[in-house]
Amino acid sequence: MTFPDITSEIRQAVPGIRGELEANAPMAPLSWFRTGGPAQVLFTPADEEDLAAFLKGRPRDLPVTVVGLGSNLLVRDGGVPGVVIRLGKAFARIGTDGLRVRAGAGAPDVKVARAAAEAGIDGLSFLRGIPGAIGGALRMNGGAYGGEVKDVLVEARALDGEGRPHTLSLAQMGFSYRHCGVPEDFIFVEATFQGRAGDPETILAEMNRITEARSTTQPVNTRTGGSTFRNPDGRRAWELIDAAGCRGYRIGDAQVSEMHCNFLINHGAAKAADIERLGEEVRARVKATSGVDLHWEIRRIGLPD
Repeated sequence: MTFPDITSEIRQAVPGIRGELEANAPMAPLSWFRTGGPAQVLFTPADEEDLAAFLKGRPRDLPVTVVGLGSNLLVRDGGVPGVVIRLGKAFARIGTDGLRVRAGAGAPDVKVARAAAEAGIDGLSFLRGIPGAIGGALRMNGGAYGGEVKDVLVEARALDGEGRPHTLSLAQMGFSYRHCGVPEDFIFVEATFQGRAGDPETILAEMNRITEARSTTQPVNTRTGGSTFRNPDGRRAWELIDAAGCRGYRIGDAQVSEMHCNFLINHGAAKAADIERLGEEVRARVKATSGVDLHWEIRRIGLPD
């Protein structure tokens, strides 16, 4: 699908915009599934000021979607109308001060964990097990291997839909399991985390154990989107999927992982529709066998083909 080119209209509405605007930008390379249609416009802001100017000046009826590293994302085959915002290097800075870590929303979780470890800041090692960026970890209270963002967050900074800045305390984030209560139109730009004193070598060893655990239990070297469904209260999604007989189940080139059946895999030629249909079939089988409604953890955006 090809969308009308609206980049000139955006530049007229937001004079002096400095970031990159790309019409009909391929989104498949930005998603770990490596499938899906284009973004009508992909906007990579030059910095926070540029992002704020865009949000303030953009046409009010222009849809805006924010994506991170694409690790927990399924882009539908019809593409994404409006503007897709992707935070680049200007939002990936990481700094430490005492036992605190400040990281931009575009910083990969693994790099934040490593920076903390090298500074002797314990408590952030779990970020090594989250294959995404800080913005996504904030949006979904990302967690792995016994830790969650809510355990270490001091505050987060965000811009609202009008480009106004907000500083949000931990309490204001409204965290629950894989969820935060911040309005959907807020775009996170930075976070501050609090750790505790630790030995760098010990922390790095813990990170290595997490890396090993991931590589031996999850299909990390495949085209996958991470955990597909949230764990229901008191249950594990993968166990329900396994009990429903879905391990290895396949629709074309889309397959439920044999290694960890809460992961879906694109073996190369799967369309987003194949992957989504596979996920819905898994949900239906789990409902039929256990009575449990699984809820998608993977974020699905865009239009069907």
